Amino acid sequence: MTALPAGPGEGPFRPEYPIRTQRLLLRPYQPGDTDAVYAYHRLPETARYLENEPMSLAEAKALVTRRIGSATLASVGEALNLVVELAKTRAVVGDCVLFWCGEGQAEVGYVLNPAYYGHGYATEAVGVMLRLGFEDLGLHRIAARCDARNTASARVMERAGLRREAHLVQSEFVKGEWTDELIYAILRREWQARQVPG
Repeated sequence: MTALPAGPGEGPFRPEYPIRTQRLLLRPYQPGDTDAVYAYHRLPETARYLENEPMSLAEAKALVTRRIGSATLASVGEALNLVVELAKTRAVVGDCVLFWCGEGQAEVGYVLNPAYYGHGYATEAVGVMLRLGFEDLGLHRIAARCDARNTASARVMERAGLRREAHLVQSEFVKGEWTDELIYAILRREWQARQVPG
């Protein structure tokens, strides 16, 4: 497998956790996260535009168990799966992922608890993943995708600086129906240009 460009002699990439923003903490999954993750992954509105159905408690526990070990990137095909908390209260508001899908390329994703919609938390979390990808990993391009009906998710991508690259018509068969998909992406040079003040 291809080695991650983590710098000479540095080996696998593991950020210093928790990753702090103005309002959020991003950290690895822990065994005690099951109830908090189940609280929003069980909801129909959370699963509406995802490939999975609302989760049972057992499925949420299995999800947390699978993701506990995914806080380090060592090779293509691996992912950083992180829990998103409010810094002030430590309430779990969602989760996010940076999936290393190819040489110089990654995909970002996120799921937010509907109770915390409308506060910009998803955009803030995506900003962290973009920074990790471009600044720390030296990636060339980061993409994201969503069901075309999920206008809120599309707005998150746009606010984070990603541009729409494609609208794929009836490209996926999900939950018994053909659905459209939107593809967004941002290049490192585009991201860097957004970081320049003024």
